[in-house]
Amino acid sequence: MKQELDKRHFMPAALQVLPTDDFGIYVYCNDGTVRYYNAKELLKPDTVFEPLMDINEFKNRLTVMNGTIAWDMTGERDEYKCVDLDPCMFEELPIVDDPLEKAEEKTA
Repeated sequence: MKQELDKRHFMPAALQVLPTDDFGIYVYCNDGTVRYYNAKELLKPDTVFEPLMDINEFKNRLTVMNGTIAWDMTGERDEYKCVDLDPCMFEELPIVDDPLEKAEEKTA
């Protein structure tokens, strides 16, 4: 039987992220869920996110730091020089099917 987590003592954190070709992100969380975030709304000129408007930069810099979605802007894995998102937002993201499971089914 699946048991609900006590949200008073547990906050979902990102363990792994998988970018899409259209600025989406699948977030694999420590509560066993896969959630989806559409980052297009962040990508605007004259903001810290402007360099990520290039899909290759978006994908290549995407990582997990401190349990949340982050972009390593310097390549040094320096948490003070990254751009990251508030991990509290994970609870608001929709839970989705694992896209990697779908890919495995297609190749089987």
